[in-house]
Amino acid sequence: MAKPPGYDVIIVGAGSMGMSAGYYLARQGVKTLLVDAFDPPHTEGSHHGETRLIRHAYSGDPAYIDMALRAHVLWKELEQESGTELLVPSGVLNLADQNVYSFADRLAEAEKRKVRVERLDADEIRRRWPVLNLPEHFGAMYEPDAGYLYSEKCIAVYRKLALAHGAQLLTNTRVLNVTAREGSVTVHTQSGDYHGAAAILSVGAWFGSLPPFAALPIQAIRKVVGWFQSIPAFDAVSFPGFTLGTGEGGYYGFPSIGGAGLKIGRHDTGRVWRPGEPLAPFGSEESDEGDLRRVLEAYLPGAAGRLLKGSVCKYEHTPDEDFIIDRHPAYRHILLAGGFSGHGFKFSSVVGEILADLAAGRASKQNIGPFSLSRFDLSPDQPQSGLTLEGI
Repeated sequence: MAKPPGYDVIIVGAGSMGMSAGYYLARQGVKTLLVDAFDPPHTEGSHHGETRLIRHAYSGDPAYIDMALRAHVLWKELEQESGTELLVPSGVLNLADQNVYSFADRLAEAEKRKVRVERLDADEIRRRWPVLNLPEHFGAMYEPDAGYLYSEKCIAVYRKLALAHGAQLLTNTRVLNVTAREGSVTVHTQSGDYHGAAAILSVGAWFGSLPPFAALPIQAIRKVVGWFQSIPAFDAVSFPGFTLGTGEGGYYGFPSIGGAGLKIGRHDTGRVWRPGEPLAPFGSEESDEGDLRRVLEAYLPGAAGRLLKGSVCKYEHTPDEDFIIDRHPAYRHILLAGGFSGHGFKFSSVVGEILADLAAGRASKQNIGPFSLSRFDLSPDQPQSGLTLEGI
């Protein structure tokens, strides 16, 4: 059997971040191999379900706002190169019970970074979107330049263009192990071993299968979304993407696109999932539809019609909900990228650019210091936190 060819960079996990990185590397003429256990875009990870929000106003480290703005530019460039609509500037309406969540920090950071936002009280919200049923103590932060991305289309476009630029892709290929020494890495798969000078590991919820080689504090969570029959006022021509922070929990959603029904998901809660375990289908738990329907009936009653479709995916998050973008602690030529779920897809364009720069030996133009792996205590009994509204 002939020895497998060598590559400049091998990417393990060709989902949101991995496929983006593969595109940017291949476009630069870097000999790139992408390996995925499935056939992306697919329904086994965190990127399916048609849409993901893209917004720009973040609190905390300003690196998020800078990355969100750069990501938006890169999505528009990808649209232009591919001739495919990927980003819909619908606006994003962030709604919250002000006894539960305050927008003050996000509004302050947005003002500093010149991100357009509007603060709205309950009366103004109801005037502009009269279909909403909000108590007086609710408020909103509206981002007129935000919107949503067609997530599966984005990955399909990255795949098509990466291959057109010379990248190679192995689909339905399970990685069994990764080994490395200085200046080289070997990815062991069910179909053979592949050798490279550098590697990017971006395996999402499957990071739990890589210890001891890569032991990251990432926990995978089963999440559900549902599409509900809604009145015309919730159609995409008139209603924005949204987030909703209430005493019942944190939610996010999208208008009815092409009559598909309003889409809503719950950001907090969820059962832990581990690689190798079956993922229970939508409807396996009463709360799958029940939690979504209860919040619709309370605040968006015109979208609380019959369930048209339900779907299950995975979040993979870190204890502090911030990303991991860093080099392997023992092997500087291996990059680790994970913990993105809940708010990461919007950043996949810029994260791919960051990973491509680092893998090619260049410094990133983005500040990735806040995403260092060294911020964690990697002892096995480190507690995991719950998800907050900020991470939607």
